Amino acid sequence: CALMLPRLSHVCVQEASCGFVIILMALYWCTECMPLAVTGLLPVILFPMMGIMESSEVCNQYMKDSNMLFVGGLLVAIAVEYWNLHKRIALRVLLLVGVRPALLMMGFMGTTAFLSMWISNTASTAMMLPIANAVLKQLCDTEAQAEEREMELMPEPEVEESLEARERRLKREAKYLNLDKGMSLSVCYAASIGGTATLTGTTPNLILKGQVDELFPGNGDIINFASWFGFSFPNMVLMLIISWLWLQFMYLGCNMKKSFGCGMNKDGDKEAYGVMKNEYKKLGSMCFAEGCILVLFVLLVLLWFTREPGFMPGWATVLFNKDRPYVTDGTVAILMSTLFFMIPSQLPRCGGYSEDGKPLKAPPTLLNWDVVQEKMPWNILLLLGGGFALARGSEVSGLSQWLGESLAPLQSIPPFAISFLLCLLTATFTECSSNVATTTLFLPILASMAVAIKLHPLYVMLPCTICASLAFMLPVATPPNAIAFSYGNLKVMDMAKAGFVLNIVGVITINIALNTWGAAMFNLNTFPDWANVTTIHTL
Repeated sequence: CALMLPRLSHVCVQEASCGFVIILMALYWCTECMPLAVTGLLPVILFPMMGIMESSEVCNQYMKDSNMLFVGGLLVAIAVEYWNLHKRIALRVLLLVGVRPALLMMGFMGTTAFLSMWISNTASTAMMLPIANAVLKQLCDTEAQAEEREMELMPEPEVEESLEARERRLKREAKYLNLDKGMSLSVCYAASIGGTATLTGTTPNLILKGQVDELFPGNGDIINFASWFGFSFPNMVLMLIISWLWLQFMYLGCNMKKSFGCGMNKDGDKEAYGVMKNEYKKLGSMCFAEGCILVLFVLLVLLWFTREPGFMPGWATVLFNKDRPYVTDGTVAILMSTLFFMIPSQLPRCGGYSEDGKPLKAPPTLLNWDVVQEKMPWNILLLLGGGFALARGSEVSGLSQWLGESLAPLQSIPPFAISFLLCLLTATFTECSSNVATTTLFLPILASMAVAIKLHPLYVMLPCTICASLAFMLPVATPPNAIAFSYGNLKVMDMAKAGFVLNIVGVITINIALNTWGAAMFNLNTFPDWANVTTIHTL
């Protein structure tokens, strides 16, 4: 019946009509009564019918520069996954770290976080957890075999199943069950944390960029790959270290000698190390395709960092963007990802014939469209577009101005308190709603509030965006959590206890980052000219 209400919209002012659409989409996104992407298409239907925006203007919101950056970043991630380059990197790092419990957890968390910076959090979690389980199983089996050999050396009366033997077995099983839980949680948490470090690491980051560019078109490209990385990467490292220490305390205890293996040399470690080494050997030597992808990946990151570094003119400014921002991060992403469809996956040969006398065919390219079609999450593009359409509709209808005026009394509250409370609200809301829906709904409201109280918009929009990725408490909160829940013999209470503390810690660390190096990077202590409300509503 909710869908019948637009027929009555002609008796309502535009602000109320736009508010109705936002509330309706919020309910649909939270309850998932329709697919999230289909809900994202509702503005295409409702905004024109309510007289808020023309259909052509609404549809333009679904293909912004941020969407192109998203597509380009995902094409790179698909190429890395398709040729197993991510697995090679992961196993190589783990072989360097070793298999001592604390170091092993550190290695898995660091590797997962790094991979999640470039590929999807779900893919990095799904790849790392089976490796972790195989290593832990080998450690447990080897320890059990060592105990059996020790029992065989005992005098005959003591070989039988004694109370001591049962206690040792139960103690060993409990230890590895705990370790299994800790390792599963460490991987899924590291995936969510790692995704916050880069602009393309997770979808909410791109939603923030798109919303800022839509609501404040004169912002001077304040959010780009380099500026986001400069703020978020140190915060990611800090959160990762604290998360590792907390999980170490919860599941491994405070015995540093056992956790780090100081002064210990067990055969089980060598055999578990051998499991990872055998997995690495199965990959064989690096092929031509992997080498090409690695080179293109490194080149892409370098181009992103040097396009507009901030402290000096970037290559895009010198060559293209002298008077207008012609080249963006999306341009670079699409340029480099297009090369995947042009470069061959094998060294090409000049002429020649195969063994059956037929002419040799050209080798396949690094990527083909069938692979992209299968792995590309097209639904996210519609979600992004729906968010941009809501933001634009709020501006055009005047809802943003009304919300800003209603929230003006908040000006008397200290900015750091506003930021902290909003981060807590976002982190709580994202536990029962997707992080994409959370940021899509919250960011336009936060922007309106910031303009009304003359607060730098990024002071509330930036930390809340990152907090939307801090869904650590429930298995249904994120796909990495769900994967870990199925792998690690976890109970909901295990995840809730570990995740609650990390949620609070995450909110605190983000606000520390915001008020230290974040304030210096983005000049957050002053209200920028590009955020002037009169300028916005004139455009």
